[in-house]
Parts: sequence; C-alpha cells; structure tokens
Amino acid sequence: METKSSSLTKFDLPSKFITPLKCDVLCDGFKPTRANDQFIFEGSDYSLLTMELNKVLDWLLVHDLPKAIEKEPCNTPILLFVPNFSVNHLLFHYDGTESSARIIDKFLTLFQNLIKGSKATIISPSFIPKSRLKEEQEIIQKISAATLETSFIKFNFLRIGDFWSYAVKHKCTLLVTTKTYQLELSNVLFNFYKGALWDDQLSFYLSL
Repeated sequence: METKSSSLTKFDLPSKFITPLKCDVLCDGFKPTRANDQFIFEGSDYSLLTMELNKVLDWLLVHDLPKAIEKEPCNTPILLFVPNFSVNHLLFHYDGTESSARIIDKFLTLFQNLIKGSKATIISPSFIPKSRLKEEQEIIQKISAATLETSFIKFNFLRIGDFWSYAVKHKCTLLVTTKTYQLELSNVLFNFYKGALWDDQLSFYLSL
C-alpha cells in the first residue's frame, strides 16, 4: 500500500493538537478551534495553524526539557490560543527588519475582518537604522488603518519574556511576533506555567 508523503516531521508537537486552515482572510466570526483529528502537513498552502495553548502546555510539561513546537519553522503562521481568545488588544513586535514587516502585513491581511475594533500597541527598538525608518512609518500607518486605536512605543526588548511581561501588565490579548522566538517561548512556557496558566488572556501569533 502506498504511504502518503508527509512533512509533519517539521513538528515536534503531535499532529492531534494542530488544526490547519485554508483561507486568505478570516471571517469576522472566526473562533480558533481545537484539533480533533490528525492531519498531513503538505507544503505551505495553509493560511494558519491553530493550537490550543493549554494543550501545548500539557505536552511541554511532560518532557524533562523544553521543546520547540517545530523542528524546522515553516512559512505557515501559528496561532497559540487561550480558551477565551480575543483580539481586543494587539501587541505588535516590529524589529526593523523586512521579515518583521512581512509578518505584520501577513497578520493584517489574514485578520482584517476581526481587528477593526481592536486596540493596537506597536513596540519597536530605538536602534533601527535610518534606512528602515520609512518602513517603520508605513507599518504604523497600516496598523492604524486596520484597527480602532493605535499606540507606538520604543523599547529595546530583545527577549520574548520582555514582550510577554509587557503584554501581561498592559492586558494585551494577542502578541504578534516572529517564529525565531519559538524555542525561547517554549522555555518561558515550560518554566513559568508548570501546569497552571500564568495569564489566561494572552494568545500568540508566530510567523516568518
């Protein structure tokens, strides 16, 4: 019998926790759902992979050491969502790179129907080169046009824990950042949750 080829080996996380979605734009009634079956990850034609954060935490905490969700980060964005998922207050991480701008553009396109009434905060470092300042302004304008209220601040955050602490303190509900933080995020989850959510309001959107 012929076996269907799969690139699911990109993931350490078991496939039963992953729900793939295919759509250019999420509908305004979108609610992330928990996976109820295994899936075969084929290429990069999915728009979003949703994973319930509580289930990911349970999986992380059965290991002796933190593990990344993906062995090899793919181009498909990941949404790690809490049960009371909300886009009320978005926290965007812009680091002055083309990749960071692309992540935000991708998010704004996919979530455009859900975030029209959202509050948005953009965190950008103060050491962005002058050559990227025009792009930074364009990002601010795009987010301002897509959301109800937008604020922009300069913090030289270098670790996911810094963004997380800010998000929790200011009651942000969704952090938009890069997948390059994925292993570091697993470390934070592993060390701080220990079976009980530190903050049950914050979800994560990770992309490349």
